[in-house]
Amino acid sequence: MKIIHIANFYGPKSGGIKTTLHNLGSGYTTRGHDFTYIVPGVGFYQEKTPHGNRITVPSWLIPFSGGYRIIRSNRQIKSILLALSPDRIEISDRFTLSGVGRWARSHKIPTLVFSHETLRGLIKTYQPFSLSKFVRWHNARLAASFDHVVTTTNFAAAEFREIGINNLMQIPLGVDLATFSPKNRDEQLRTKLLKSGEVLLVHCGRLSPEKKPERSIEALRELLKQGINARLIYVGTGPLHKKLYESSRDIPVTFLGYISDKKYLAQIIASADISIAPGPIETFCLAALESLASGTPVVCSETSAVGEFLLLHSKEPVGMAAANNGAAFAESIKVLLARLSAEQSLRSSCHHQAENFPWSSTISQMLSLSTPRRLRVA
Repeated sequence: MKIIHIANFYGPKSGGIKTTLHNLGSGYTTRGHDFTYIVPGVGFYQEKTPHGNRITVPSWLIPFSGGYRIIRSNRQIKSILLALSPDRIEISDRFTLSGVGRWARSHKIPTLVFSHETLRGLIKTYQPFSLSKFVRWHNARLAASFDHVVTTTNFAAAEFREIGINNLMQIPLGVDLATFSPKNRDEQLRTKLLKSGEVLLVHCGRLSPEKKPERSIEALRELLKQGINARLIYVGTGPLHKKLYESSRDIPVTFLGYISDKKYLAQIIASADISIAPGPIETFCLAALESLASGTPVVCSETSAVGEFLLLHSKEPVGMAAANNGAAFAESIKVLLARLSAEQSLRSSCHHQAENFPWSSTISQMLSLSTPRRLRVA
């Protein structure tokens, strides 16, 4: 089967979208399928990658986004699709690329769209109004434009289930269990990162408004007030980097920026005590799952999807969900630190939970979605 995935917000320093695309591509090609992904860039070019054939097309740079881009011309995308004659089209951008879904339907090409974000949550982040009618209208229109809408968690699926769409599929993403493991814990690196600290906190993610990265600094300040000698490590970049740096110059915070070396990233996460995932509207959060795979428990926002895979209602949860304020995050961090001291099995429990989310399962579920139909040129 020839699969083409079109995605915006993909770039050298993007996180979840790039990780998802690369793992889908690797999984599809391993199983004998032909995978091409079309992404935004500064010009048009094509190259072979370990994950499939990558086509980069001209795009617009989004102001104040920290480098994100969106594809400039859907007409050009449609021309490429006509030339490639795909058996299936996948879309990762519910906003600017939905028209491609409607076009593909007219050409009898099976389609699906990933809803990587919650529209209701995004509007709440940036607007004082809920705009609930618009959210319902947009989601219904999106579902009508594709054969399948794919969400990764109950949280992400909720706004579609509320309007009763019948083509919703819930497929969780996976984690690279070969790369992220407790075995990567490096005491020498830990000591280097801690400097003179005793507790190492890590925040992995894009530093953008909707992810509330300042919450980790708020939590650190609360811990320091209570005499806990902690240091916070930020891994990632984004439009809030400068503001966060300026606001934390008086406390032990280190900004490592974007790390492309996955092995080094895995060592950092495995060497930390707690991973913080404060985004209140996260629909999955691959960084949190990578933390669990590394044996590092997670504190997340109680309003996000992350708690769905932390076993919160079990006898042995592998993390905690906190209210959206620094004090609540600090208290949850303290509880997990106490558990790490008392329970030798907590780190292994984190890894075992992550083992329930292999990419192989994601790939199998994705490939089961549709039967290929050949392109009909109008």
